Amino acid sequence: MTRIFIADDHVLIREGFKKILLGEKDMCVVGEAQTAAEVLERIVQSDCDILVLDLGLPDRPGMEVLREVKKILPHLCVLILSMFPEDRFALRALKAGADGYLSKESAAAELVTAIRRIKDGHKYVSQKLSEDLLEKVRGKVPLMTHEALSDREFEVLRMIGSGKSISDIAAQLNLSVSTVNTHRMHILDKMNMHTNVELMRYAIENKLV
Repeated sequence: MTRIFIADDHVLIREGFKKILLGEKDMCVVGEAQTAAEVLERIVQSDCDILVLDLGLPDRPGMEVLREVKKILPHLCVLILSMFPEDRFALRALKAGADGYLSKESAAAELVTAIRRIKDGHKYVSQKLSEDLLEKVRGKVPLMTHEALSDREFEVLRMIGSGKSISDIAAQLNLSVSTVNTHRMHILDKMNMHTNVELMRYAIENKLV
C-alpha cells in the first residue's frame, strides 16, 4: 500500500485528490496539511511513502519546504504540485531533490500515474517537458535569463515580481534587508537589468508569478 501525504492550501484540491486516490486499491492518504509549518510538524509522524507538495504554500517558499523535508527525511519521495508551467519550475525542483513535477492543470489526469512511477523509483515529468529538457541539453533551445539565478535569487525575483517590497521579502524569508538587497543586486547584474520595474515585467511576462 502506497501511503500518501497531501500538502496544499486549497481544501478543494486536497479533497479532489483524495477522491481520485480513493479509487486506487493500492493507495491511501495518511495525512494532509495546508501550510509549510504543518507539513514539517506532521510529515514525520505520518509514516508516508510519498509527499505531494504544493509549491505555493502561504507561509514559506515551496523550494525551501522541499529542501527542509529532504533534510529531515532524505529518502521520502516528493511529487511537486504547482500552478506554474513545468518549463519554468520543474528543473529547479528536480535539482532541489524532488522526484517528480506535476502542473495543477494536468494533475487530475496524471496524479496516479506520477505516484506509481515515483513509487517504482523513477522520476516523473510530462512527456513534453522531457522533450524540452532534452532540447536544452543539446543546446537547441537557449536558456532563459532567470535560469542563471540561484534558488534564493530566483525566489527573490518572484517576490519582487509579485510586487512585494524589500522589507516584506526580508520578513517572509527571515533575512535582513541588507541581504535581500544584495540578492537583488546580483539578480539585476545576472539578468542585465537596472530596476525593479524591469524585474517585475520579466517575472510577469514569463509567468513566474
